[in-house]
Amino acid sequence: MEVNHINMQSDNRDPDRPAHPGIFPTHEAGKSDHQPAECSVDFPVSVVLPAGGTGERTGLQTPKQFCSFLGRPLISYTIQAFERVSWIQSIVVVVAKENMDLMTDIAQRIQHRKVRVVPGGSTRHRSICNGVLALGEGEEEERPKVVIIHDAVRPFVEEDFLYKITMAAKEQGAAGAIRPLVSTVIATTSEGYLDHSLERAKYRASEMPQGFTYDVIYQAYQRCSESDFEFGTECLHLALQYCGTNAKLIQGPPTLWKVTYKRDLAAAESIIKDTLSRSACVITGESAQAVTLAGALQKAVGALDMELDVIPDLMGENGRYLLTDWNFIQVSVNSPCLSNVEALLTDLEAANRALLHPLVVIWVHLSGSDELSVSGRVAEPAAIMDLASAAKLRNILFYGIQLHQSKDTERWEKSMLRVAEITSALIWERSPALVGQLLQA
Repeated sequence: MEVNHINMQSDNRDPDRPAHPGIFPTHEAGKSDHQPAECSVDFPVSVVLPAGGTGERTGLQTPKQFCSFLGRPLISYTIQAFERVSWIQSIVVVVAKENMDLMTDIAQRIQHRKVRVVPGGSTRHRSICNGVLALGEGEEEERPKVVIIHDAVRPFVEEDFLYKITMAAKEQGAAGAIRPLVSTVIATTSEGYLDHSLERAKYRASEMPQGFTYDVIYQAYQRCSESDFEFGTECLHLALQYCGTNAKLIQGPPTLWKVTYKRDLAAAESIIKDTLSRSACVITGESAQAVTLAGALQKAVGALDMELDVIPDLMGENGRYLLTDWNFIQVSVNSPCLSNVEALLTDLEAANRALLHPLVVIWVHLSGSDELSVSGRVAEPAAIMDLASAAKLRNILFYGIQLHQSKDTERWEKSMLRVAEITSALIWERSPALVGQLLQA
């Protein structure tokens, strides 16, 4: 087997890429990314994201929540983590007054549909309070049953953990994430000497997200003191002190980490890029041979730590993939017509998701013929380049792989592994320079 035009070695990828945190649009085959079967919520849930910080610890002039990652600000990824959860109805983003226009522009430009932007206060508690009050405007029946409070700079939050926090908050009145301490906590004297240390095993770090019934968090802020507003940071403490609500504490996953320092920005960008390259949606059409080819490809990419969801089309319930996946593989067998690819590109353009980050479409065609056609008409390979050029203007990167059937089992398995390596590399690199080239496997 040989590959023309490009030498795509699987080990070209950075071996030091961070571990995949399992968030963003990745999912197990056959399962909805929006709402796993165990996550059934039949009451209204809203989110408050305090985003008024200045990011002093990063040492940058731009607050970290507005720092750009792959063309999108960090806060957009956090919002996305909540928007893709179908049972969350609204997200209130609380920002400093001078950043209201910036945040509104971000929401409109990236088309965040569940977002409402409200002005924050001079402290964290004042900002969260403003968000809670905003959720309470209007009729009482429109208020959420549960309010989730989360940091704008913690983008790696998973739906299953949000579900645990939400259900615990509904039952207990309050719930929060905790993590084991990684360092021993000590107390010092006023002169700077060791006073005493705490037994680490008895203590936990309080993390986000936290959940509350609306009545509990609203009453807590109505009753708390000016000192709480000015110096406090822990919402669970307010619920306990002013409402007598003892929060249920749930150990969270390691992915709840917060972007705090400058080095965290680079780590977050690497993880975001990595997660977007770890899954793809394979579309087979009605051909049984295409399904078989997709299954072989699915098995081959498994060795590369990549997941493929195989579906026949993007109709009905499968249409959700247009809104969640970043990578698409159109499989065809013995039918060199590119009309299905054209239809996919049209659907992706209509979904309007490639505003800032490119989508990848790969056509994998199994054939014993070198003939190619577009819309049923025999055409030169240049037609693929024309199609790719038009897609590129819409920030969609289109590549082609032509595979020849082999009756030799060993050779066929090697060919499929090679196709998997090429596919994985194209998705990871997202190279505009390779758009439209037909790779022969």
